[in-house]
Amino acid sequence: MKDTSKKALLLLEDGTVFYGSSTGLDGTAFGEICFNTGMTGYQEIFTDPSYFGQLIVMASAHIGNYGVRANEVESEKIQIAGLITKNFSEVASRSGKSDSLFGYFEKENKVAIKDIDTRALVRHIRDSGAMNAIISTEIQDVEALKIRLNDCPSMEGLALAPKVSTVEAFEVGDPASNLRIAALDLGIKSNITKCLT
Repeated sequence: MKDTSKKALLLLEDGTVFYGSSTGLDGTAFGEICFNTGMTGYQEIFTDPSYFGQLIVMASAHIGNYGVRANEVESEKIQIAGLITKNFSEVASRSGKSDSLFGYFEKENKVAIKDIDTRALVRHIRDSGAMNAIISTEIQDVEALKIRLNDCPSMEGLALAPKVSTVEAFEVGDPASNLRIAALDLGIKSNITKCLT
C-alpha cells in the first residue's frame, strides 16, 4: 500500500525550498528543473528524450487523471528524472488506457511529489532561470539535501545524446514504399518518425 502521508521536499540550487507530500512514488531525484504548461500530453512529455534527466514541474493543476497508453510514448521509457505536481490523480479514467500514471512511474522506479505550489514555482523558475534542483521523500533535512544537490552536474556541456540515441539502425513505415528517408537519431521522438512514414 502506498504511503501518501510522507512529506516531500523540493530544494532549488538557489536555496529556495518548497514543501509538499509523497505520491507514494518515493525516493530522491535531482536534475535541472524546468516546467511545462501543457494541459494534456503529459505521457508524451515524460517520455520525450529532450527532457532526459530533468525534473519536470507540470503547471497544469491535475496530472494523471487519464492514465497512459502504450502507443502514446515518445520513447521506450520515461526520460525525466522526477515529477513535481500540484495534484497527482490516483484514479485514471479513459477507455483503452494501458496503466495509471502511478503504475507507469512505479514500474520505472521514478520519483513524483505532489501538493507543491506549482504556480509559485513556475514563476520562480521563469524569473530566476535554469538551475538544478532535488526532490525527496526520504531526506527531510534541508542541509543534507544541499550536500546531495552539490553532486548534481550542470546540464550545460553534458554529453546527453549518447544516453537517448539508439545504438542500432532501425526502420519504420512501409518497406514497399519507393521513398526512403534517413534520420540521425540523437534523441528523436517516436512521433517524428511516425510523421515521416
